[in-house]
Amino acid sequence: MIAAVGKNLELGKNNDLIWRFKEDLQFFKEQTMGKPMVMGYNTFLSLPGLLPGRKHIVLSFEKLDLGKDVKVVTSMDELLDTIIDYPEVMIIGGASIYKQMLEHSGKLILTEVEAEAKDADVYFPKFDKNDWNRELLSEQEENNIKYKHLVYTRKSK
Repeated sequence: MIAAVGKNLELGKNNDLIWRFKEDLQFFKEQTMGKPMVMGYNTFLSLPGLLPGRKHIVLSFEKLDLGKDVKVVTSMDELLDTIIDYPEVMIIGGASIYKQMLEHSGKLILTEVEAEAKDADVYFPKFDKNDWNRELLSEQEENNIKYKHLVYTRKSK
């Protein structure tokens, strides 16, 4: 999973990102390049278009025709069957997809923004950080807002 979250796990508002940091958008591109990206329909609509170099997989409970370059799956079982053969798949949102996929994920790549967005309307699911190993990749600041790139790897049980 990859996401940018605020202090209270804020993800977005009005089907858009809350924070847009140039360095973080580049980080997202680097982390997702060459990998299939799983997303919900609203997240797909929020993209500026098809992102080059990445397969787009959309989970929707409606059968949609989003073009030949987008795979649409209509159930969690179909999604899991679709992604099983890939060594790494990036879950890019939205909130409902993150919630459904958290138990299946072994790695969370989070941009933790040291700010709050009181008007957020979607949130990343709560997770117990004690169940994950944490690695700090970098610390950044843009527009007087600090943020960190972190990787959480699920601990073995």
